[in-house]
Amino acid sequence: MFTGLIEDIGVVSRRSGSDLAILSKKLLDDLKEGDSVAVNGACLTVAALTADGFVVQVSQESYARTTLGALKPGHAVNLERAMRADGRFGGHFVLGHVDGVGRVLSVKNQGEFAVWTFQAPDDVAQYLAPKGSVAIDGISLTVVNPEKDTFGVAVIPVTIKHTTLSLRRPGDSVNMEADVIGKHVRHFMKNDARQGITPELLARNGFL
Repeated sequence: MFTGLIEDIGVVSRRSGSDLAILSKKLLDDLKEGDSVAVNGACLTVAALTADGFVVQVSQESYARTTLGALKPGHAVNLERAMRADGRFGGHFVLGHVDGVGRVLSVKNQGEFAVWTFQAPDDVAQYLAPKGSVAIDGISLTVVNPEKDTFGVAVIPVTIKHTTLSLRRPGDSVNMEADVIGKHVRHFMKNDARQGITPELLARNGFL
């Protein structure tokens, strides 16, 4: 599990078959083979450590269903190690399971903030809610004005500075993961459509 708070911007150094080598000395302080790392929001397993980074193995399914398939040497990627059980929790619950690929529609500066508008695939759009959470390339962001398949987020300067959003432009593709809580709620509503959400339903599924 991850938080959506990016720890470092890594750089792809090599791609060979399923192996994806990434430069990131910052993450080497507490990283070992078998650990999970979110790369642009996709949970991957560390297969080997190098002097200046690490190697993850990416399945063809992951390449096909995320933006990882477009990565080449020199490309920057957002990185986050899996959350520690004794760590402080920030952001929101991010599983590293990319639901689909969306794209940047526009970026508008509003004072110190910037409002980014995205188009989401249906597998993400159906779970968007005002002030809900969404992960964009692994970054925890808050949803603003969702409407059909589009939504906005307000991005502060520090997020731009410390993530790959600084490199994104309208038309660029991004990985998206919907809020897991929204997924569960929608699942319960769908399976119990006639009953609706009641205290009994929530209690039966461990929410009360």
